[in-house]
Amino acid sequence: MAEAPKDTFTPEMDETAVRSVLVITADNVEDLEFFYPYYRFVEEGFNVDVATPKGGDFKGKMGYGLPGTWKMSDVNFADYDLLYIPGGKAPAELKKSKETLALVKKFAERGKPIAALCHGPQVLAAADLIRDKSIAGWPEIQDEIEKAGAVYTDEKTVVDGQFITARWPADLPSFMKNVLEIVEQQNAGKGDNIHTSHLTV
Repeated sequence: MAEAPKDTFTPEMDETAVRSVLVITADNVEDLEFFYPYYRFVEEGFNVDVATPKGGDFKGKMGYGLPGTWKMSDVNFADYDLLYIPGGKAPAELKKSKETLALVKKFAERGKPIAALCHGPQVLAAADLIRDKSIAGWPEIQDEIEKAGAVYTDEKTVVDGQFITARWPADLPSFMKNVLEIVEQQNAGKGDNIHTSHLTV
């Protein structure tokens, strides 16, 4: 019997790509929230890197994962146009990592788009980045979002400044549509035109 193939596509670095995204995660990420955006970014021609607190392999809640990732402390935020934080149980670990919070703050300070889905906004709350922002997320993290000074918003996709957030996997089509549009605006030099909006398309 033939050996089962390794069926997770790992993109090779494309030197001609003009856009790059960093995905930060850990074990027990929600598999769908990781791989749906991961493959969409690849399809759109992004260079996609994945970083975890210790680097190396990781596995999602359902057992899917990647064979190797960057170590969080080795990542240069300046190499990327977008930061994406998927949900599941991974953000609960990420928010304990000083290196992770420092990296996320660098993206925020530079004004780069930061997308977070489901439990992903836990990391933004822990980094104290969302005060006075409208933020969507999984309902059970509403208290964390509000304690961080943000307004919890129960909508498919919420864009407030550089932050793009959504509640759960069913929001992925709306979420990804808006994430990709915002990155296109940034690359076209229109980042200053990004404004707060509650989007349900």
